[in-house]
Amino acid sequence: MSHNLTLAQNHAFDLARTLMVPVVLFQAENEFGVMVSSEYDGDQDAIVHDYDPFEIMDSSV
Repeated sequence: MSHNLTLAQNHAFDLARTLMVPVVLFQAENEFGVMVSSEYDGDQDAIVHDYDPFEIMDSSV
């Protein structure tokens, strides 16, 4: 978990591209976490952003 949103966003982006699976960036209290989307079963309102590696690759072309 991280208190720094920018750091968490960078890790989420890199993790999605490295694993080639969608990941979710979420906020729990005043910290941010990143995990594989298929394993996230927390509050949907806590999600800050979803990172889909296939959308990332399409937008960078």
